[in-house]
Amino acid sequence: MSAEATNPATPGPVVEAVTPAVPRRKARARIDLRRLGRAALLGSASRDRLPDAIGHVVDAHRAHHADADIEPLRRAYVLAESSHRGQMRKSGEPYITHPLAVTLILAELGAETTTLTASLLHDTVEDTDVTLDQVREQFGEEVRYLVDGVTKLEKVDYGAAAEPETFRKMLVATGSDVRVMSIKLADRLHNMRTLGVMRPEKQARIAKVTRDVLIPLAERLGVQALKTELEDLVFAILHPEEYEHTRGLIVDNASRADDPLAEMADEMRTVLRDAGIQAEVLIRPRHFVSLHRVARKRGRLRGADFGRLLVLVNDDADCYAVLGELHTCMTPVVSEFKDFIAVPKFNLYQSLHTAVAREDGQVGEVLIRTHQMHKVAEAGVVALGNPYAPPSEEPVDGERADPTRPGWLSRLLDWQEAAPDPDTFWSTLREDLAQDREITVFRPDGGTLGLPEGATCVDAAYAQYGEDAHACIGARVNGRLATLSTVLRDGDTVQLLMGQDPASEPSREWLEHAHTPAARIAIQRWIAAHPAHDEPQETEAAEGGGASPVALRPLGDGPVGRHDAANVVLDRPGATVRLAGCCTPVPPDEVTGFTVRGGVVTVHRVECAAVGRMKEAGRAEVGVSWGDTAECRVTLVAESFGRAHLLADLTEAMALEGAEIVSATVEPPSQQRVRHTYTVQLPDAAHLPALMRAMRNVPGVYDVSRAQTPGR
Repeated sequence: MSAEATNPATPGPVVEAVTPAVPRRKARARIDLRRLGRAALLGSASRDRLPDAIGHVVDAHRAHHADADIEPLRRAYVLAESSHRGQMRKSGEPYITHPLAVTLILAELGAETTTLTASLLHDTVEDTDVTLDQVREQFGEEVRYLVDGVTKLEKVDYGAAAEPETFRKMLVATGSDVRVMSIKLADRLHNMRTLGVMRPEKQARIAKVTRDVLIPLAERLGVQALKTELEDLVFAILHPEEYEHTRGLIVDNASRADDPLAEMADEMRTVLRDAGIQAEVLIRPRHFVSLHRVARKRGRLRGADFGRLLVLVNDDADCYAVLGELHTCMTPVVSEFKDFIAVPKFNLYQSLHTAVAREDGQVGEVLIRTHQMHKVAEAGVVALGNPYAPPSEEPVDGERADPTRPGWLSRLLDWQEAAPDPDTFWSTLREDLAQDREITVFRPDGGTLGLPEGATCVDAAYAQYGEDAHACIGARVNGRLATLSTVLRDGDTVQLLMGQDPASEPSREWLEHAHTPAARIAIQRWIAAHPAHDEPQETEAAEGGGASPVALRPLGDGPVGRHDAANVVLDRPGATVRLAGCCTPVPPDEVTGFTVRGGVVTVHRVECAAVGRMKEAGRAEVGVSWGDTAECRVTLVAESFGRAHLLADLTEAMALEGAEIVSATVEPPSQQRVRHTYTVQLPDAAHLPALMRAMRNVPGVYDVSRAQTPGR
């Protein structure tokens, strides 16, 4: 905001903002800022009379809240106008026109009185002598809290170098009250409307930040009315040629004699009237960016492509009644049907989506929703009103609870707390903001998970279990065994299979298949806490031919456990012992040893391919033998045909033989065959043959063998 204020002696030139010349929808006429400025300066000074300048705000507010108390708005305006008096915007208007315009935007979206009061005051603490204590004394703690949050947002530097840490700070300021971000988005919209007074390079910089950060946030918070206008304003600045081309398409279509959408709307009204369904059928013209995307996707545009049909009804049941009538009496395009009422989007959006075709092949997209759903679809979190029930006691240390906060924002705050560093948080957030589409997958218990398009079973695991997903060993997708790298599709049913080891750890390879911030941050956080976890295994790979590529944690991970060291007798007393991960020797295997880097003696089965390579390299053998301890850890490979419940049956058979599964992987099915790799702990090595027999006896399993790295 402060960049918009100028010294009154040097006002900038008045340049008309770049805005769509063709209206997208019926809306309140744009308020004349110069007239508002004059009203702000010349309005009545009476203490009790409502100043003329906020008449539009009050009218818009009472359209949504008929019984609202407007006295706080009057007092907030008086304080803001007197505090900003003498300040001018670069466009030449008195500065008070800016908070007035921001507040009007929020009032038209249905914001409650507290939000509007804070909006009028949102720049006073930063740019005038007004203090937060004064705001609290005159308007209460709630307004002070919101003004303070917006003031902190104003101090965020959106420059590339500062983005990671400052954006985290922004979320801390915003996250405890979504109304802070609502005011910020309205503030940015008004600044974008009047951006024409800026230098072109500054316009481009502000437009890019709006595109990359604030528009996706508006989408996530469900404030479509702000998001669509911001998109068009950014489009005009960053892509002026495409913008003008799209504008030309709209102008040409408006001059057409026929209007397919109007004809389809009339037909729908007749169908619904005959069915006795009370409904309002409207035509919603596409905004510029939406039409540009459709043109790129479909090529030549036809009349029905320039808008969508919106059907508004009174309750949920009527939505489905409308759907049934339209699909019965018109020609439906079934592939276009989506039910966001039964499964709402992450940003509170609810609606039925369908499409109907005319005889000439033109297809009209149809949105069906209740009036309340429409309000939320347009205004998102703004439509929630005051998200706080009256508190039973004063907040402690500013802590708050927001039961109506959208799920995405709740997760966002969890991510910023869990991220090991600002760069990790920022990179994962940017990826999430870049996701335009979401899918819904179902759990076996009937619950749902909302995930971005392209998400995998890894993402589903962390969405459902949080950091407990470290123990996930596989999944079933639509009843069939699947690897964690499997990409999920909208409507899939996902059952996640969890290991029993409480100390289970994620595979670093999971990062390649993790697309959600929740998954990536949880995995990266674990890796950051275990920086040396893979170092010994890498040493062995260099010296002994490499560990099994399918075993997540073979015995060779880290210095060998105490029970394993006690189970091996060396000819070289005092040396550190390590059982090779490539062949995982156990009693009574015939074994030999070799000294590797750091003086560690690795123990291999004599038939291991690494033994031959070490001998060829001139490595001297070290005599080793098994001691008296019977406990052992071994890696087994099971090969099977794919079938439902195979993994559960196999792990149950292993448990019955007393084997504790330490880690497991399941490779992607190939020609209906599945390869499983398990590292198991046995209380007695003598039980190994019985365990392998039990695994082979599981229906569908055709071979079980010890893990062995092939020779090269």
